[in-house]
Amino acid sequence: MGSSRQLQVLSAIVSDYVNNREPVGSKALVERYDLGVSSATIRNDMAALEEAGYIYQPHTSAGRVPTDKGYRAFVDQIAHLKPLSKPERTAIEKLLAGAVDIDDVMERTVRVLAQLTRQVAVVQYPSMHRDKLRHLEVVPIASRYVLLVVITEVGRVEQHPLEVPEQVNPAQLTAAAAWINQTFAGKGSTELEEGKELVSALPPEVAGLVALIIDALLVALPTAEDRIVMAGTANLARAGTDFAHTIGPVLDALEEQVALLRLFAEMEQGSVAVSIGSENRHDGLSEASVVSGTYGSEDGLTAHVGVVGPTRMDYPGTMRSVGAISRYLTHFLSN
Repeated sequence: MGSSRQLQVLSAIVSDYVNNREPVGSKALVERYDLGVSSATIRNDMAALEEAGYIYQPHTSAGRVPTDKGYRAFVDQIAHLKPLSKPERTAIEKLLAGAVDIDDVMERTVRVLAQLTRQVAVVQYPSMHRDKLRHLEVVPIASRYVLLVVITEVGRVEQHPLEVPEQVNPAQLTAAAAWINQTFAGKGSTELEEGKELVSALPPEVAGLVALIIDALLVALPTAEDRIVMAGTANLARAGTDFAHTIGPVLDALEEQVALLRLFAEMEQGSVAVSIGSENRHDGLSEASVVSGTYGSEDGLTAHVGVVGPTRMDYPGTMRSVGAISRYLTHFLSN
């Protein structure tokens, strides 16, 4: 970037193009932005920006449009993001309030993020392979069947029927559940596996039942694979003219969850990151931008939340929303 004034001009071009979806000329910049210089000076700056590859002219006699390089320079110079407005904060709090488990939180989160950004919202589930037991209930449902209700540290609720060798009385069920909760609450699969040797110290009538339940828990805790939940794909149709060809490649890329998870993993961790157009390794996203944030709990469960849309995107607003949602999800997991 040649000068701070050229960066101002570029920022004005990006902002104007995002707002109006029309190539931007020097006259529009003079009328809409207080750049403190003449129209001739702005034209010279635009010529320098075009020569450097930050903007281009889509056709003769048209104004200028930002390139991927131009968007990148614009995003990189964003030092501070304004906080969410009160209506935006209220919308997030209202929609996420009262969520009963992790599935409910994921569904609510993508809906509110899609509404805030008017883009496609994507939220990755935290990895359940590292999840831990919070509480267990054992409920009799038939003479030789019980229902295990497993509540994990991230708020996931799993229900698993379990067949037992013979009819057990409620006192044995209560004793088995109480011992497991006391011994393994806050522990994961590794501790459950290692704790099997402790079962031998229990009374025989309870030990066999506890061993069966532990084996079932070892299956229940790591069942969920890395996966994502998505909302707002209809927003792509409304932005269809922002893509040079069609939205088909972007939709195909969104269906490839593995590709999205890989892209999230490659982006910068611990803060809001942006990948623009040609920076995306997936061919289907070469005309799209991805804004990603990370969220997690104090014990190391981490995952990604993000937005996918055209490169003509409100980057400050989208980054602000993704960052806010990341913090809300972190708060949920930590509490």
